[in-house]
Amino acid sequence: MMKIKIKLFDSTLPLPKYQSKRAAGIDLYARKDLTLPAQKVTMVPLNIALKIPADYFVLLAARSSLHKKHLMMANGIGIGDADYCGDEDEYRAALFNFGNTAVQLKKGERIVQMIILKREIIKTALTRQLTEPNRGGFGSTGSH
Repeated sequence: MMKIKIKLFDSTLPLPKYQSKRAAGIDLYARKDLTLPAQKVTMVPLNIALKIPADYFVLLAARSSLHKKHLMMANGIGIGDADYCGDEDEYRAALFNFGNTAVQLKKGERIVQMIILKREIIKTALTRQLTEPNRGGFGSTGSH
């Protein structure tokens, strides 16, 4: 089991935790009440700074219920590198309100989930040609 150091910016909020025995991600909370305007991106502070092991990274993904509020992560997912670990390096979620009215987020509301993954170092090798057959265009396996 990996142990990480975590700093809470607001200690009145709970320590992030898995919500079920087999959950893949740890739910993170909004640090404060916010109004997210319609058709805009808002940076939502998540109340944590982390120190994770070298050669690991944090993946932030939307909770599956986030769309019910007409919200989505503006950048699809978030990545936190192992060296994003300063005392004031608070994780944030860029949330896009795709609805037509403002959305209220409450302090302590679970909005995204965090997964910590191993980083694999790759080495590239330039080639002039790949030898496998072409499959077609992007998304081609489901178009027929």
